[in-house]
Amino acid sequence: MTNYIEPTEEYDGRIRVKLLDDHAGTRVIPCSSYTEAITLVKEHQHEVTTAKIIDREQEVVFSSADMDIDVWESIWKNEKRRLSVNVEDRDCPYDNISCFFDDLCVQCKMDKLQDEF
Repeated sequence: MTNYIEPTEEYDGRIRVKLLDDHAGTRVIPCSSYTEAITLVKEHQHEVTTAKIIDREQEVVFSSADMDIDVWESIWKNEKRRLSVNVEDRDCPYDNISCFFDDLCVQCKMDKLQDEF
């Protein structure tokens, strides 16, 4: 038995912070979460020309040339909170309360796979 709580999520490091400097060039830092990326941008934003956060789909979701990191962080937290509250109801045939349209329970996932064959 462990004396600590196991993490519920794992990150693949595909969120990246890109630091662009006119003199030193470009540096890319992989991050395990948006929280880590935000912290990195805050630490380095005054040392570089532009700091960017790039999501898992390789899209730039933040650029210090367009917006202040504190404003973006506030918007990101509000959206994250809104998404955690607005979950579509789903009537799971197995009465699993943690079964959602975008995150099916194991039984529903198995049913979905069987229906494909």
